Amino acid sequence: MLKVGLTGGLACGKSFVGEALKQMGCLLIQADELGHQALARNGAAYKAVVAEFGPGILGANGEIDRKALATEVFSNPERLATLNALVHPAVVKREEELIAGFARRDSEGIAVVEAAILIETGSYHRFDRMILVTCKAEQQVERAMRREGAVETDVRARLNSQMPLEEKRKYADFVIDTSGNKEDTLRQTRAVYDALRREQP
Repeated sequence: MLKVGLTGGLACGKSFVGEALKQMGCLLIQADELGHQALARNGAAYKAVVAEFGPGILGANGEIDRKALATEVFSNPERLATLNALVHPAVVKREEELIAGFARRDSEGIAVVEAAILIETGSYHRFDRMILVTCKAEQQVERAMRREGAVETDVRARLNSQMPLEEKRKYADFVIDTSGNKEDTLRQTRAVYDALRREQP
């Protein structure tokens, strides 16, 4: 079974590419979703994150307000690193469980883990191949601003907190540029999928 990491910057189109790969037959694991599960009230990282960041990040229902948490960490690299250190182990553990289950069902399958910080955390070492999704920086801002509740200063702070896409290229086996239309992105994604399939024994 092939383990593939799928990464990129904010609003580059990782999820679109991930969903396309899923439609083509890959197992898609979204680390962001696993992170949300870890931060939920009964999640593996909930108590540690609340203890570290305080009750100010909690909503009225006792759940972690992810927007409040994001505001606190994305302009502060040290706090962001602290948050990642608390949440990341739980996410990786769940990823590995899902991949192992998939491998038992389909030993020749392709498991794709979609995550924004695979390179920054060193997780890229766990994968056989890495796919980087890129687009122009202003497109990232424009796309991110379409999201509900987006604030441009917050968007730019998140962008500035991430490793530059050009730096990430050094780690990538495949690069998918989403600057064009969706059809072009799908064409590139299909080419990557076909290349991964050829690598299967």
